[in-house]
Amino acid sequence: MNVADSELVMTILKQNGFDRAENIETADVILFNTCSVRQHAEERVLGRINNEMRHKSLKDVKIGVIGCMAQRLGTELADLSRGVDFVVGVDQYDKLPEIIRSSFREEFLSYTDVDNEQLYPAIIPQHQDNLKAFITIMRGCNNFCSYCIVPYTRGRERSRSPLEIIEDVKKAGEQGLREIMLLGQNVNSYSYEEINFPQLLRMVNEIPSIKRIRFTTSHPKDLSDELIETMADTDKVCEHFHLAMQSGDNEILKRMNRGYTAEHYYDLTVKLRQAIPEIAITTDVIAGFPGETEEQFQRTYDIMQKIEFDHAYMFKYSSRSGTRAAEFLDQVPEEIRLERLQRLIKQQEVITTRKYKNAIGSVREIYVENISRRSQEEVSGKTRDFKVTVFPGDSQLIGKFVNVKIVEAAGWTLKGKLLK
Repeated sequence: MNVADSELVMTILKQNGFDRAENIETADVILFNTCSVRQHAEERVLGRINNEMRHKSLKDVKIGVIGCMAQRLGTELADLSRGVDFVVGVDQYDKLPEIIRSSFREEFLSYTDVDNEQLYPAIIPQHQDNLKAFITIMRGCNNFCSYCIVPYTRGRERSRSPLEIIEDVKKAGEQGLREIMLLGQNVNSYSYEEINFPQLLRMVNEIPSIKRIRFTTSHPKDLSDELIETMADTDKVCEHFHLAMQSGDNEILKRMNRGYTAEHYYDLTVKLRQAIPEIAITTDVIAGFPGETEEQFQRTYDIMQKIEFDHAYMFKYSSRSGTRAAEFLDQVPEEIRLERLQRLIKQQEVITTRKYKNAIGSVREIYVENISRRSQEEVSGKTRDFKVTVFPGDSQLIGKFVNVKIVEAAGWTLKGKLLK
């Protein structure tokens, strides 16, 4: 999502006479596009800003912070880092050209007003990737999960016009991009007049130049039978579904304000696998949420073992100021959060390894994306179910769809042999 917002910002700036610097040494303006989901992300931003302060001693360089951290902290950022010249929230990007120019004449500037109708209409971002496009279909979130800062930094849900989205996808196809990722804080709640998310998927599926369609992120409470049926029926929608579970205990899910039960979540995974047998299901899980007992944690551990996710993004609970969960009095001690997280990771490693080994002997379609990081004589890409695959090849294969026979599973990477 930050990649998509960075492309939006870059497009706005280019349309207003700015050029992207070849490197940070030649830049007159340095922008940090930020995330606030976890405290660690914000700490990294402050560290990076301090690292780039040296440029200010060489010439008049302005440093701006944009995105969720700017939205959350606003003028507080001036106190946290003397190097910040301006902050701009997620709904004020169209003012960036004016703000940047003003920053060379004025002291610290802050533009963080919330606009719950801002969708940046008529701005089709220039996608920076040569192979795939990240396309925002909606902004904001209405869920107010008790641990999450996003609704406070991104505002309420609002959906882009399907006509704008289709134009965006077509332009990506004209650039030669064959894979798109539809983005939103909660894509399956997309709604514009009479068009819902399954209908939008069917519209995008009809665009000839696009070969693969992915989307993220989906909320379990809004996963409909219609969406599952649409995924099964459309040939370009990939067999991968990221569905954040967060916890396997109903009382914890209630405290999280997630809007579903563990039983309902499990039933959704059964429905997905019945409709699309080859689907890979991935998830997010939080260990050590406030009030979580050992018994409640064990329910999460057990349901992960029962469902057998292909992959899981697992985190210890991170308190975010301004959320309801940060005010809960029964915070779980840090050492217990870490210990529970390690148990989840260890279990998931076993499951993921088994899942990947099950792919050995199969033939998979790979969209080749890069030269392998470990060998110049190999290339890497992803299967339709979102598994990284490495196999012998050269740069002429990049951007092509090829069939590869899987011969090995090494860690969380598949290794294969190109079929002629």
